Amino acid sequence: MQNYMDLTGKVALVTGASSGIGAATALVLADLGAAVALGCHANPEGAEQVHHAIQSAGGHSVVLPADVRQAGQARSLVARAAEALGPIDILVNNAGSLVRRMPLSEITAEGWSEVMDLNLTSAMVCAQAVAPAMIARQRGAIVNIVSIAGRNGGGPGAGPYASAKGGLIAFTKSLAKELAPHGVRVNAVSPGVIDTPFHEVFSTPETIRNFVKGIPLGRVGTSRECALAIAFLASEAAAYIVGETLEVNGGQLML
Repeated sequence: MQNYMDLTGKVALVTGASSGIGAATALVLADLGAAVALGCHANPEGAEQVHHAIQSAGGHSVVLPADVRQAGQARSLVARAAEALGPIDILVNNAGSLVRRMPLSEITAEGWSEVMDLNLTSAMVCAQAVAPAMIARQRGAIVNIVSIAGRNGGGPGAGPYASAKGGLIAFTKSLAKELAPHGVRVNAVSPGVIDTPFHEVFSTPETIRNFVKGIPLGRVGTSRECALAIAFLASEAAAYIVGETLEVNGGQLML
């Protein structure tokens, strides 16, 4: 039987691939046959562990450090990935963080810009860098990782992060309209409450318990569950899906 999510021969770049959803996505894409460039910055050791796991399973990957908050480094990351593995077929813009909780009275221009650069601008720059080669080959898939916060405003002090993710949802639609005529599909995955280092840093156990009360499935999600949704959108199984944001939240938010 044919595997409609087969990615054999494809090249993928995953930003923020050191842990959580990014790491799980890299592992799933490699398991489906893609060669994967692992973008990393603050946690290169985590990326090396992902790389080792992929190699041990017979896959192919490279670790490429870059601070995607810096436009020059983001462009260089794309160029180095293509040089190491070949033209990029799949871009997963996963790098992002709440950075820190900032209520309105504590938001500074610098803090606002840092969150925007990491969560929104980096995705634009990476997409801008991969698009020409995708357009030239008339194929490619870009998957932006947004957040339920971009839909509902997020928790306390998450205003800048929610705004960046909301902006990325809108940018996903705009970019999808622009690139679809060239055979390049752009979509997004919007995780809800997922068991990742993100919540270890920014949420208390009590906060998580309160979140779970509002999730019909009665539990938090896993990074792998998000990764499978990302892989679906990157594959031919989603060949006619363009400009969509796929909610992966256990029913917490239904649109």
